[in-house]
Amino acid sequence: MEDLAYSLGEAFAHQEVEAAVRTAFSELTAVSTVKTYVPVLAARLAKERLIAGAQADGRVVKTVPELLFVCVHNAGRSQMAAALAAHLAPGRVHVRSAGSRPTGELNPQVVQALAERGVSLPEAYPKPLSMDVVRAADVVITMGCGDACPVLPGKRYEDWVVADPDGHSLSVVRDIRDDVQRRVTALLRDLDL
Repeated sequence: MEDLAYSLGEAFAHQEVEAAVRTAFSELTAVSTVKTYVPVLAARLAKERLIAGAQADGRVVKTVPELLFVCVHNAGRSQMAAALAAHLAPGRVHVRSAGSRPTGELNPQVVQALAERGVSLPEAYPKPLSMDVVRAADVVITMGCGDACPVLPGKRYEDWVVADPDGHSLSVVRDIRDDVQRRVTALLRDLDL
């Protein structure tokens, strides 16, 4: 936590960083199947949320559009969409993903289907949805999470009807990947990215 407080500089009070890390740790511990990495992931999630909150409050300037992809488990569809958007528009968009009820690990079929397209997920992990990331987003795309995502004024919302890859074969997940890629490409074109 000290490293995180130092890296965020004077933008955040030490108590603010500490509270964000505690909250992230508690949330991730509740859903993680592998507890070994929870401290590292909690620091990463806390940093992401703090920066998102600062962007939403105007304390940190956004230099590119912010996209938020949300699904139920944050282990398949939303991770896939976020990875594809970042891959297709590197440096021109900032992407986040979250889940209304995240699971402990990424869907291995999703990881493999993306790897076949040259897209890797080395730092991706299922994480819970927070109000700060919704507030920071310019575009919020939901996939199967219904009313779990708060609707805020001034945001663009899209609800994509995309099959859940959970429990499906690699060949079905490839079809889902292709569907998500078409949707992401259309969104990026619409945003002139």
